[in-house]
This record gives sequence, C-alpha cells and structure tokens, in this order.
Amino acid sequence: MKKGATINKKEVESMFDSIAGHYDFLNRLLSFGADIYWRRKAIRIIKRFLRPSHILDVACGTGDLAIEASKLDPEKITGIDISEKMLETGRKKINSKGLSHKIELLRGDSENLPFGDNQFDLVMCAFGVRNFSDRMKSLKEMSRVLRNDGVVMILEFSKPEGKIFAKIFEIYFFRILPFLGRLISGSSYAYRYLPESVYAFPSKEEFSGIMNEAGFTDVRTSLFTGGIVAFYLGFKKNNKISG
Repeated sequence: MKKGATINKKEVESMFDSIAGHYDFLNRLLSFGADIYWRRKAIRIIKRFLRPSHILDVACGTGDLAIEASKLDPEKITGIDISEKMLETGRKKINSKGLSHKIELLRGDSENLPFGDNQFDLVMCAFGVRNFSDRMKSLKEMSRVLRNDGVVMILEFSKPEGKIFAKIFEIYFFRILPFLGRLISGSSYAYRYLPESVYAFPSKEEFSGIMNEAGFTDVRTSLFTGGIVAFYLGFKKNNKISG
C-alpha cells in the first residue's frame, strides 16, 4: 500500500464485516490489552478540556470508545460506522452494559455525515481515520458538525520511536500479528492490511497539518506506548480553548 493510496470503501466495509465476531477479542490479544489503556487515557485528556453534552464517534466499530466516553456523562453519544456487522456487535455490548439509553449506533459514512451543522461538542475517532477513502472530506465533515466551541479527538496508530523498539515492533506487526489475526479470525487480508495501512499513514506532523487544512486549529499531539499510538486534539477554527 503506497502512502496516500485511495482505500476502497466497499473493501473496508467487507473486511470489517468479516472480522466483526472476533474483533474485540483480537484487539485485546494483539495489543496485550493496551487498547483499553489508550482509549481510557484519551478520554481522561478530553475531560480536562470540556464536559460534552453531545458526542459523535466516527468509525465507532463495536463501540468501545463510545462506552469509555460515557464516563464523561454526556446526554447522548452517537456512533456511526459503515460496517453493519460491527454495529450489531456493538449494540449487543452496549445493551449488556445498560447504556442503550445513552449510546446509539447508526450506519453511516464519514464522508457524508447524516447530521446538521454545529451539532456536537465532541467529535472523536479511534483507529478509523487511516481507513477513510477521502481523508480530507471526512475531516471537513467532522469539522462541519462540530460546534464552534467544540473539540475533535483522534487516536491513530503510529510508527514507534527508538531504533530498537521500532525494529522489535516491526517484526511483531508485520509477521506475528498477521499470523495470529489470520489464525483466529480466518481473514488473511484484514491483519495484513493493518500494518500496511499504519506504515502508509502520514507522520504526526503531516497529519497535524492535514487537520489544520480541514478546519481545526491549535492541534496538539502526544504519543502513547513509545509512539505506537498518536493522540490528536484539535479545536474548531477561531474558537481556541486555553489549557
């Protein structure tokens, strides 16, 4: 996969539909449980900046980030994803946790969000931006539906820092992870696509610039777990929040 290559939405939808039943288990296994920590830390950071009433989770998958964001005590969280199978898994999980009154998952496309302008206090996306076929259009849509005093938060995989750690991670990411993913999920493509898409994704400096172009200002970044994951926080243009 070449850097900046267009991703076919139908292929992404089909890929996530095919692994939906194993997705949560594999997330925990392949990240050694760190995916829970990454989402928890991201929501703790958000809590420093605002107490959102209405939250949109773009590319929500099975709803893990939405469930974590419920700790912010919003009125409502809406999640959208193009994979109906992922949404079905997420709805069952949300219902089992007694959160159906607060979290709603809908099928939707990041490039054409089915919401009016200025509706959400917080728009968030975890590990989904690299799958967008038109990244700029999707980011602009996220800006459009965000209120003028709102915040966007993005979590995305990154290339780790440090030569030794980076080499160890690369061996795990390109050899061991695809093997385990294929063995458990039965999908040879999904867990080969994951490392390829991560290494094709822009650097944190480049992506911060893309966020600026899309309508966000005062973009802040930090790295989790030695740079495996990048955290991005942005504010709607001309509406900075100090802190």
